[in-house]
Amino acid sequence: MTAADLSSPKADAHKYGILFVFAAGVLWSTVGLGIRLIEDALVWQILLYRSISMSLFLYVLIRLRSGESPFAQIRRIGFPAVIAGLSLVAAYSGGIYAIQTTSVANAMLLFATAPFMTAVLGWVVLREPVRTATWIAIAAAIAGIGIMAADKSGSVVLAGSLAAMGSAFGFAAFTVALRWGRSGEMLPSVFLSGLFAIAITSGICLYLGVPIALSMQDGAISMGMGVFQVGAGLILYTLGSRSLPAAELALLSLAEVLLGPLWVWLFLGETTAVNTLIGGTVLLAAIVGNAVSGKRRKPPPITTP
Repeated sequence: MTAADLSSPKADAHKYGILFVFAAGVLWSTVGLGIRLIEDALVWQILLYRSISMSLFLYVLIRLRSGESPFAQIRRIGFPAVIAGLSLVAAYSGGIYAIQTTSVANAMLLFATAPFMTAVLGWVVLREPVRTATWIAIAAAIAGIGIMAADKSGSVVLAGSLAAMGSAFGFAAFTVALRWGRSGEMLPSVFLSGLFAIAITSGICLYLGVPIALSMQDGAISMGMGVFQVGAGLILYTLGSRSLPAAELALLSLAEVLLGPLWVWLFLGETTAVNTLIGGTVLLAAIVGNAVSGKRRKPPPITTP
């Protein structure tokens, strides 16, 4: 490669793509730290406030980016956008509950199984072929999850692990719904998920008698996550992913998984069990192996991590 190639627009786009996607992973990795810093709010209250700020942020972003209302884009996508939006609500709920009830390392590693669930769900629903290497990686990932689950003796911790798996399945369903609708644009469906979450969580809070009002700290953290942790991360990922192949996206996405436990260890002293570390290593090896084996494939449709 010549010096001219290194300074070409294509090379610059690739360089900035790596930077943007990695930065998105860094922002997404702060979710565990944010939830740990919340003092009293329940999962439904956190999701309500986070969804309010995220929806407002994405509405403005979509209007500025496309010059039209996100509702017009949602109408074009149709019913798949509704399925995608509801799937994300399930993913958000499971993710917050998982981090509240199990270690951040355990939750983040289980979230990372979403691409494998996407492959299986796409095979079942859309009849998309799955590579042999991916099936092998899925088997290895299941073995890693089994090791991680071996030390989950408490019912609450086990429920947190199951919620993390449910969250990963929600993200997988979101991805498959976008492919079903043949939409490479995820922001309208994410915006719709925020509206669904606001309606659903408000109803749940009223039904359970949970107060809508939060303390200043809990409300500020929850709304800050909606703008910076979710919204800004989506922007960076959308900008960067267009110039990167699928393998690099998969590898860069590991920044979220690896940095999430690091933040809570550095700032809060949270550690994790040995079995989680061993099983997590097996799971990460499966992700890396699948990404490297598929490096010559075309990039998949853009999805939310």
